[in-house]
Amino acid sequence: MTDFKKYLDDGIADFHNGNFIMAIESLNSAIELDRNSYLAYFFRAAAYHATEKYNEAMLDYTKAIALNDKMTDAYYNRAKIILSRKDIQNPDIKKAISDLDKALELDPKFADALYALAAAYKKLEDYHKALEALEKLLQLSPDHVFGRALKKLILQKYII
Repeated sequence: MTDFKKYLDDGIADFHNGNFIMAIESLNSAIELDRNSYLAYFFRAAAYHATEKYNEAMLDYTKAIALNDKMTDAYYNRAKIILSRKDIQNPDIKKAISDLDKALELDPKFADALYALAAAYKKLEDYHKALEALEKLLQLSPDHVFGRALKKLILQKYII
């Protein structure tokens, strides 16, 4: 096994075991040996994300996408950071929607991305687009508790 493969495997294993700092260290070593490993960037981004180092996570998700534009979870995770950060005054919701659209283009049955898309449109006060996303979600997963609740809220509070 090459050193790169060992560092990558160790980093992924550490990530899955919740050892995020160790994962970052191993993945740093993997990236030093292969700067074109989208998996190393993706898992390092996910470890940064888990440790709330959002700026570093965003950079690594972006690098993973640049190396492999089929990284569905990287688009989704990048959007989730934009939508969930409380320390940014005016988050770029349209960028999050663009990332979620790309994730859904790659995987049209990605229920979490549909829910996040609905939430993003709600933040923009585009309630009809939010409902469209929720309808798709509830067709895929009729018992999606949060989807049903958000749909009910939008219909009762915002759609007259």
